[in-house]
Amino acid sequence: MNEHRTIKVSKYLSRHLRHQPDRIGLALDDAGWVEIDELLAAAAAHGFRISRAELDRAVEENDKRRFSVEGTRIRANQGHTVDVDLGLAAAEPPAYLYHGTVGRFLDAIRAEGLIPMGRHDVHLSVDRETATRVGARRGRPVVLSVDAGAMHRDGHTFRVSANGVWLTAAVPPEYLRLRD
Repeated sequence: MNEHRTIKVSKYLSRHLRHQPDRIGLALDDAGWVEIDELLAAAAAHGFRISRAELDRAVEENDKRRFSVEGTRIRANQGHTVDVDLGLAAAEPPAYLYHGTVGRFLDAIRAEGLIPMGRHDVHLSVDRETATRVGARRGRPVVLSVDAGAMHRDGHTFRVSANGVWLTAAVPPEYLRLRD
């Protein structure tokens, strides 16, 4: 399987495990899991055949580790817009986390802080490099520093997904810093 196909399969999995499972007739369980055989059959029935080898490669080679496989089931690790409970325990974050965005959103972020938009949580990175890559998907990246330690001390809850993405309900503007 070539890299282009692997990316196409990964995007298909993201769309249907994070955002639109019903579009192909899937029903995720409360924690976001679905049987792999059911996913492959639904994809084929909707004109996008995926072999088990292609699915495994897309899961294993995804640089963001977006998916988890447990036995005969698969789920997305975070980023859902559909209602799921990933069962992630609260965790103490590092002192600082980072969020990648682009300049056109800065005025709103300064006023409202970081909000999850259509997702369940705000996604934060442990390093500036990852946040830079995330921001670059939409244009020239801007990286915000999040005083996660202060937020945690002030009672905000953090969780960390299976692929190392830190999640929190929102980041109020007073905990954000733009480093030049």
